[in-house]
Amino acid sequence: MNADLAQDSIQQALNGNWKNAIKLNKLILKDNSHDIDALNRLARAYSEIGNLTLALKTAKKVLSLDPFNTIALKALEKWKMIKKGDIYCSDSVKNQTFLEEPGKTKIVNLINTCDKCTLAYLDSGDEVKINAHGHKITINTKDGKYLGRIPDDISARLKTLIKHGYCYNICIKSINVNEVKVFIREYLRPEKYSDIPSFSSEKFEYISFTSSDLINKKAKISNNPLPNIEKINVEDVIE
Repeated sequence: MNADLAQDSIQQALNGNWKNAIKLNKLILKDNSHDIDALNRLARAYSEIGNLTLALKTAKKVLSLDPFNTIALKALEKWKMIKKGDIYCSDSVKNQTFLEEPGKTKIVNLINTCDKCTLAYLDSGDEVKINAHGHKITINTKDGKYLGRIPDDISARLKTLIKHGYCYNICIKSINVNEVKVFIREYLRPEKYSDIPSFSSEKFEYISFTSSDLINKKAKISNNPLPNIEKINVEDVIE
């Protein structure tokens, strides 16, 4: 019975129905007040409706039962940095948010990330915005606050593709006070560039450093990398 309730509570959380998630996790805890997973889910649900007092109290209960529980430790570290009176809530994480598609999606570690207090208000699944103005691509929160920067090699590639009409959705893949990963998804590709993917299917990327032998007359990028890499203009790839 508890297994079914646990699955239902997870689904409610995925759908962003946090009040229902609270009810279901409380039912589980009636039978077993020491259910660590249910307590962690309950703490998260409390935080999502803005009740940080109960969220902190529940996370501390987890640590009283399991002092090294990483979920509760990370949650406390995050929530303690939120100012009193501020409301913490994140966008609901949809089931298909992080489905990977070759050539269309990529997970990127941000560099030069913002202060820890700003990070405390964000969570996995939160939608963020891309800012391609200037020489670098930065990632901002939905309300315009700076979050971090895309590494230069990927930034160069994306700036060129965006200039030629490619469009992207970006959300947070994972986040803690030391690291932020974003999930980039191409959702629009101009028809005339239909055979040019946003990202290489290889484990490594050729961004602004690509062998001219990899680019044929149709501007297709070969999947067979050659050892001699020459620096070329990124725009040569798609022009």
